[in-house]
Amino acid sequence: MLSKEQLQWFEELTQIDGVSGHEHAVASYLHKAYFPYCDEIVRDNLGSIMAVKKSKNPNAKRVMVLAHMDEIGFLVKEVMNNGVLKIHPVGGWFAQTLLAHRVRLTTRKGDTYMGAISSTPPHMLEPKDRVKSIEIPQMVVDVGAHDKEDISKMGISVGDMIVVQGVFEQLNDHRLLAKAFDNRYGCVMSIDLLKSLKDVELDFDLYIGASVQEEVGLRGAQTITQTVKPDVAIVLDCSPANDALDSKAIGKLGEGVLIRMMDGSFIADKEMIYKLVDVCVKESIKHQYYYSNGGTDAGIVHKSLEGVKTLTCCLVARGIHTSSSILDTNDYLAAKKALMNLLVGDDLVS
Repeated sequence: MLSKEQLQWFEELTQIDGVSGHEHAVASYLHKAYFPYCDEIVRDNLGSIMAVKKSKNPNAKRVMVLAHMDEIGFLVKEVMNNGVLKIHPVGGWFAQTLLAHRVRLTTRKGDTYMGAISSTPPHMLEPKDRVKSIEIPQMVVDVGAHDKEDISKMGISVGDMIVVQGVFEQLNDHRLLAKAFDNRYGCVMSIDLLKSLKDVELDFDLYIGASVQEEVGLRGAQTITQTVKPDVAIVLDCSPANDALDSKAIGKLGEGVLIRMMDGSFIADKEMIYKLVDVCVKESIKHQYYYSNGGTDAGIVHKSLEGVKTLTCCLVARGIHTSSSILDTNDYLAAKKALMNLLVGDDLVS
């Protein structure tokens, strides 16, 4: 089971709203959480953040452990005369998951308003229209405004962030429900690892933190990698579990940390991936092999600079890229144990 502190990190971080390009509140939380456990904090100009734990080794190499802090969401695209808002997607949405969901809008001044994605009841639709999917360009958000002037008085403008509401729930001892486990899992892990390593002397300089704008093209990963210039990188992310309807599918809740050999943008460094496998076998850590057509920040990290030896340390959740994803805490604990063994081992940067 997770500790009260770990559960608190999960609840607080999943409930912060931070779509790509609007991650400042998440970054502020991480800065405060990292500060007691590191020697310095490094930021790039896009907003990515890294806590630095310095080694006493004068010739220390650099290891970067990188999550991403952004979540998918929407921006206000247009204000209609009747006070409803057209929306623009940020990140990968499946339109069928959206109608009638409640949303939270944040203005440039930080004011928040609740609303909903409007939906027409079936008896108001022609039979032919009931079977048609409604796409995002046809959707509008209603925040209760009477007209366009009312929207202006509320301080709402084009470009404001909208997030689909997904409250945090502890379903039982091992399952959590919330929005944004992709990738607030990695943000929680970054704090957890940094705190656990506070009094551990490492042979390398550890840079651990989170990038911005992963969901729209791995943008923060590019700039923070150029800033840190790591010799080795470990990327943390939350991948889709495919087992809800198919018990034989790749990616199962509760089956441990992912041995992610390759995905749509990355082939794992063979030396690094086998170190992860060996650690899992030696320490009896539950693990599962995983392949994906998607990608993570590893897709840009590994081909930065002259090339960076890169590994992913991911777990799965059901329902990612919706407001209601489910994560198994045993997978989190398996991932943490694997990462701790890698980081305190003798040959991570050999």
